[in-house]
Amino acid sequence: MRVYVAGSSGLVGSAISRAVVNKGYELIASKRSEVDLFDFSQTLTFISDTKPDLVIDAAARVGGILANREHPVDFLLENLRIQENLMRASNLANISRFVFLGSSCIYPRNALQPIKEEYLMTGPLEETNSAYSIAKIAGVELIKSYRRQFGRKWISLMPTNIYGPNDNFNLETSHVLAALIHKFLSAANSGQASVTLWGTGSARREFLHADDLARAVLVAVDKYDSESHLNVGTGEDISIKEVAQLIAKISGYYGAIKWDPTKPDGTPQKLLEVTKIKKLGWNPEISLEDGISSTMTWFKSAIERGEVKK
Repeated sequence: MRVYVAGSSGLVGSAISRAVVNKGYELIASKRSEVDLFDFSQTLTFISDTKPDLVIDAAARVGGILANREHPVDFLLENLRIQENLMRASNLANISRFVFLGSSCIYPRNALQPIKEEYLMTGPLEETNSAYSIAKIAGVELIKSYRRQFGRKWISLMPTNIYGPNDNFNLETSHVLAALIHKFLSAANSGQASVTLWGTGSARREFLHADDLARAVLVAVDKYDSESHLNVGTGEDISIKEVAQLIAKISGYYGAIKWDPTKPDGTPQKLLEVTKIKKLGWNPEISLEDGISSTMTWFKSAIERGEVKK
């Protein structure tokens, strides 16, 4: 099977690319210099020429609370454009299989926990990333619509918070776990007396390693065919305060951890109900501590190679 992974250089896309190769499939990847996914004509030409059997949309503009708050127009329009171009092009090129990767941000801010797939659009979204969330909700609806109008066997997966190698560790635009790894490693190396973090630390989050998500994607490709989106997560959550303490320990930081309650916590809790994906035979294999440790090792090596900034 020939598999095109859009966004193959990113956190999720690189993990899926590794899983595709390990499965023995033929990987089709693209660089921005080869195809601009914001350009429909280029996207259509690339997909028509390469003729994949499966397209996996792992391309997206992503970021943490700060980035989402300061650039909502970019998060909304760029994500809409990427997913629209990929789906339109795949349909015109008669691609039978397509996987859209969304986000657990699609669910209401105060959704019942754990969050079931049917809780989508049952309440107001989290304000700090509502633009990104709306783009992803549109992607879910597009998948349904292509199935209904054109009979496509396309599916949507909604992963929880993902981390791992090739994550974005920029402190201004990264997600929480990557930002914490960067902050505590820097603090440990410089002997910083204290580290100040946003919010109260009380918000609870679920974290899944990118390699576990990649396995889930391939399991879903083999075993799932429904217009209903599918949650992907561990089924376990942890407070931001607890994960900060864990990362501090792994990094060797022994200074004080302070909290700035004037900054937002984001959604109070976000824990996915993952019974459906587990019934397909998938389970996460990488513990949070092991995953953080290996990600930290990768990040330190990437700094030494000059691939990311300290």
